Amino acid sequence: MRKVPDYKFWFVVGSQPLYGEEALRKVKEDAEKIVDGINKSGKLEYPIEFKLVATTAESITKFMKEANYRDDVAGVITWMHTFSPAKNWIRGTQLLQKPLLHLCTQFLNHIPFDDIDMDYMNLHQSAHGDREYEYINVRLGVPDTIVYGWWNDEKVQKQIASWEHVAVAYDESFHIKIARFGDTMRDVAVTEGDKVAAQIKLGWTVDYYPIADLVKLVNEVKEEDIDKEYKKLEQNFEMVEGDNDHEKYVHAVRYQLREYLALKKFLDDNDYNAFTDNFQDLEGLEQLPGLAVQLLQLQGYGFGPEGDFKTAGLSKLIKILADNKKTGLMEDYTLDLRQGHEAIMGSHMLEVDPTLASDKPRVEVHPLGIGGKADPARLVFTGSEGDGIYVTLSYFDKGYKFVSYPVDAKIPEKEMPKLPTAKQMWTPKVGLEPGAKAWMYAGGGHHSVISLNATEEQLKQLARLFKIELVDIDK
Repeated sequence: MRKVPDYKFWFVVGSQPLYGEEALRKVKEDAEKIVDGINKSGKLEYPIEFKLVATTAESITKFMKEANYRDDVAGVITWMHTFSPAKNWIRGTQLLQKPLLHLCTQFLNHIPFDDIDMDYMNLHQSAHGDREYEYINVRLGVPDTIVYGWWNDEKVQKQIASWEHVAVAYDESFHIKIARFGDTMRDVAVTEGDKVAAQIKLGWTVDYYPIADLVKLVNEVKEEDIDKEYKKLEQNFEMVEGDNDHEKYVHAVRYQLREYLALKKFLDDNDYNAFTDNFQDLEGLEQLPGLAVQLLQLQGYGFGPEGDFKTAGLSKLIKILADNKKTGLMEDYTLDLRQGHEAIMGSHMLEVDPTLASDKPRVEVHPLGIGGKADPARLVFTGSEGDGIYVTLSYFDKGYKFVSYPVDAKIPEKEMPKLPTAKQMWTPKVGLEPGAKAWMYAGGGHHSVISLNATEEQLKQLARLFKIELVDIDK
């Protein structure tokens, strides 16, 4: 699977020649100190690289062109230390194809009352330089993000770091490749969508393969390779045979590992990082992939059930945004409607993402009751608690739309010893009834992604970059 590159971000300062060489030298010194200080703060996963003080339209345009064609540059950060005439930025900004952050800051966090003079005023003009600059961004329709405050404040540095993850997710979205094993589930509406529109708007490549292509690889997996994976399972998870006899349990688990190895080989050999399957199209397979899918999600692959390529791509995208922590496929299942206990219990037949687990997952084998195949092995666990987001990608005649609300993720009040699947509970922060009704009125589907490591603000920034409508139910 594609590894996220060692990205960096370019920093450019806006000014103009009228200030003279001495002033521009000071602007450059201040900018270098700011970049160095932010990098040394320990808040950023991706470094910032100071590039230049831009004083002409030609230098700005050249800079933006270079940023576009550097694969290791995930985005651009601008700062208007002094007054930079915004007409100089028009052509370069029109050409920029990378995410843009406008840092509204100044070198000092205070006004030096005893020493301030006109030289100081001329040099520190970000308070109106940023207005001039942002005006042209608005006129151009640039989906930039504004971070406002002193550069050395922890809050500002965290906002920059958060945006960096958005920028990387945006760039990596154009490398998301989804393999569909079989078509979509018959008669279900939410799994449908326009694959060409997904590539145009989100950069996703979506390809179909007959299940026979996977079955061929499943049958070629070597027993010694399954042996190695079985030992890893024993080391990392609880092996719970339950009511199964030993032989049946071991066979079921080993078959899931066979599917896992075949899926991983197919995806890696063909450069895919997300996939779908369909329990109505399993000819040649003994089991619907369950544990196999969960192990792949644990490694960062995206997944969509029932042929739902939109959820496969969305889960991969949000996993990138969230560093593959506490993030994965989810589906609304059962409700607690008691006053004071209102909650949704989310799950799926087999494929709930193990990154959400708060306890040690157990490898169990149980009947599925759907698909007409042998009892599949799966990881059973309880989800986590904390603040999170719940988001889906829906397709309409007018195009794609994100629907989302922030949630309070919860641990179930009691154990569920007879439920042989993973589960995650949550309540919309706006309340169960208003949240659920607004979700349905917006056309949000039942396949979604939950993340306890991504934020609503990051989702808004992503939606602006993709120029896709976001129905933010909380607002």
